[in-house]
Amino acid sequence: MRVAMYYSNDDVRLEEIPKPEIHPGEVLVRVEACGICGSDVMEWYRLGRAPLVQGHELAGEIVAVGPNVEGYRRGDRVFAYHHVPCNTCHYCVRGHQTVCDTFRNTHLDPGGFAEYVRIPAINVDRGLYLLPEEVSFEEATFVEPLACVVRGQRLARMRPGDSVLVIGSGIVGLLQVQLARATGASPIVATDLVDYRLEAARRFGADVTVHGKEDVLSCLREVNGGRLADTVVICTGAVAALSQGLACVERGGTVLFFAPTQPGETIPVEANELFFKEITLTGSYSGSREDAAVALELIRTRRVRVREMITHRFGLAETGKGFALVASARDSIKVIIEPQK
Repeated sequence: MRVAMYYSNDDVRLEEIPKPEIHPGEVLVRVEACGICGSDVMEWYRLGRAPLVQGHELAGEIVAVGPNVEGYRRGDRVFAYHHVPCNTCHYCVRGHQTVCDTFRNTHLDPGGFAEYVRIPAINVDRGLYLLPEEVSFEEATFVEPLACVVRGQRLARMRPGDSVLVIGSGIVGLLQVQLARATGASPIVATDLVDYRLEAARRFGADVTVHGKEDVLSCLREVNGGRLADTVVICTGAVAALSQGLACVERGGTVLFFAPTQPGETIPVEANELFFKEITLTGSYSGSREDAAVALELIRTRRVRVREMITHRFGLAETGKGFALVASARDSIKVIIEPQK
């Protein structure tokens, strides 16, 4: 079968490898659509494992079912989650499935930028979702990133009426804006360094947008009755953005770190600021099975509009073009790869 083999952001090659063979409990999926995630182009995170086939935002059709599989059959339209938890360890029973060792070590074979993918038995058991008729394959590629956003806002305890600042209006920042709008947050302010993305943030629900180099604090106070943001969501790993986010949170508020930095980066935090202002700092990595179910329903009901976020579609042979667009972080929102084309 054909795959897009990743060597670096500037070197993605169309190659052929054997089609995976399935075993008991497993299914084989013909990949119809797979989104390129911002994490796919984080070279510091990926190059040490290259060459590899990436792609974890995938949807397709089951074409083969192994023995002992229940609840799925050939022809089913599905979304497949790449990481799944054990559900029994210390972290899982405390509700932190995404830091479970099993979660971190489960994967699809070989990845979504391929014509076919093998879904291991553990993923079939707790990470495979039947798609409603109303949800297309392209829309289903948003289940995983939206699930991450659902979990992040849950951990941040975002409530209706909260004022929200989203720093970074790439794809996850725009999903943060949309979900915050859908759940009643107001006002919602979004920042970025690229005008194209600021316009997109306004289109997808931000009340106000401001260039990240401008006076974000003054803008917040102006639109929010003199107050800063109840919830600050930082969707970029730039250290300057992290420091900006800490400066923009109101007393009693929460700062949600929603993107990794380069390894080893640190930020200064004045402990008394946290103590006297009762500020909560939290991070959020990935999403749980429950979050994915919520995300799928949000997509099905159009509470979060994902179809309109797709700006580019490429066949498998042009995956490199998609990676270049996402890595440039300028004139695209969501880039979808369609391996059957």
